[in-house]
Amino acid sequence: MDQIEDCGENELHTFFMNEAIKEAELGIAGHEGGPFGCVVVKDGKIVGRGHNQVIRLQDATCHGEMQAIRDAARNLHTFNLYGCVLYTTAEPCPMCLGAVLWSNISEVYYGCDVSDTEKIGFRDDRFYRYINGEDRRILVRRQISRRDCLRVFERYNSDDKRTLY
Repeated sequence: MDQIEDCGENELHTFFMNEAIKEAELGIAGHEGGPFGCVVVKDGKIVGRGHNQVIRLQDATCHGEMQAIRDAARNLHTFNLYGCVLYTTAEPCPMCLGAVLWSNISEVYYGCDVSDTEKIGFRDDRFYRYINGEDRRILVRRQISRRDCLRVFERYNSDDKRTLY
C-alpha cells in the first residue's frame, strides 16, 4: 500500500490521479483494455489499484474501477469501503458507478468525462441515456416468476444470520 505525507490537498489529489494514470498506462501497454486506470485511497494510503482488463480477461466487468474496488476489498478484508476515495482516469460508467455506490466509497475524482470517453469510441453516454429513460431500445426487460422469487426473498429476510449490505 502506497502512502505519501506532508503534501497539500491539491498535491495529494495530483499524486493519486497520477497513480491512476500509471495504472491506465499499464493496461494500454499490455493491450488489456481501454485507457482506464484507478486507485482507491483510505487515510492517505493507496489500498486498491486497477486498470481496464476487459480484453485480457475476456470479461466485460473488468473495468479499472471494478478491478481497483475488488483489490481494495481484498486488501482491507471487507466489502464496505466507507471512507475510501476513488481516483479514476474517466468518469465512471453506470456499472462502475453502481459498484462505487454499493461499496460505500465516499468520494470520486475523475479526469475525463463521459463526452471525452465517447470521443474515443466508448458508449457510456448510451448507457446513461438508457438509465435516464431516454432510450429503452438497447435492452429488453421483462418481469417473470415474481411469486417464486418473492419466496426466495422471504427465506433470505427470515434468516437471522444474514449480513445486510
